[in-house]
Amino acid sequence: MKNFTCLSRQTWAKLGKTDAIKVTPQELAELKSLGDVLSPQDVREIYIPLLSYLHLFYDNLNQLQRERTGFLQIQPRKRPFIIGISGSVAVGKSTTARLLQLLLQRFWPHSQVHLMTTDGFLYSNAELQRRHLMERKGFPESYNMQLLADFLTDVASSKEDVVYPLYSQSLSDIIPGKYGHVKQPDVLIIEGINTLQLPENGQVVTSDFFDFSIYIDAAENLIESWFMNRFVKLLDLNKDDPTNFYYEWANGPREKALQMAEETWQMVNLVNLREYIAPTKSRANLILHKCTGHKIDSIYLRDY
Repeated sequence: MKNFTCLSRQTWAKLGKTDAIKVTPQELAELKSLGDVLSPQDVREIYIPLLSYLHLFYDNLNQLQRERTGFLQIQPRKRPFIIGISGSVAVGKSTTARLLQLLLQRFWPHSQVHLMTTDGFLYSNAELQRRHLMERKGFPESYNMQLLADFLTDVASSKEDVVYPLYSQSLSDIIPGKYGHVKQPDVLIIEGINTLQLPENGQVVTSDFFDFSIYIDAAENLIESWFMNRFVKLLDLNKDDPTNFYYEWANGPREKALQMAEETWQMVNLVNLREYIAPTKSRANLILHKCTGHKIDSIYLRDY
């Protein structure tokens, strides 16, 4: 890729400067998403070096803020270091986000690290139906991007308590009347398929608020297999929960459920990946490339 330096896993692993952060296998099991793969070796070889690289950007931001407030002779404001994580459905964004939250909290033990997802900025299913967008759920037009931009503006402006809508994976919808709160954290991690996408003309670019951004990449056929495997596991897990979105599919003909999942991948997720998600990876500061078995085999660093 142009404007990127590619490092092998072996080369990247040698760049880690600390082995003081420990994560137990049990913690990793609790952190990883359904169907994802995560090992202590991944922590040592991929994520410990990533912490050191992130620290460079964190220090630079703090120095810039100090010098800027000194130059302007104004009182400093507590603005969080914002990390954006993007990539396809089923590629492992949530696993990376949760692991980073844990590691950063231990790397900077006196800091508050908040994690959230952009799923909460999807329009509700009722609103999507009203707009005739249910079949486009997950595409750029299904998100309230102005609300997300306003939210990020408030966070960057150091408001004491900024609220955002919450999304339920089990309901596959916005949770009515439920909100998350961002209360001036030191680090804010935002993960979602749309975090690096360019908005419509006249809107604020979401990624302009990010101090560091990560894209998780993999071949389309691998992501499809991970998506289908996860779908099957979700059917098995929720066959006895009538409140869950997957309940009816889990208790109907399995062949019909698998056909629906394959159609969803082909007509929605793959199209969204090709047209709107994958084109944004060149905007990331760092790309984690995965191969078979969710193994990260190479790391790409943006040069400029």
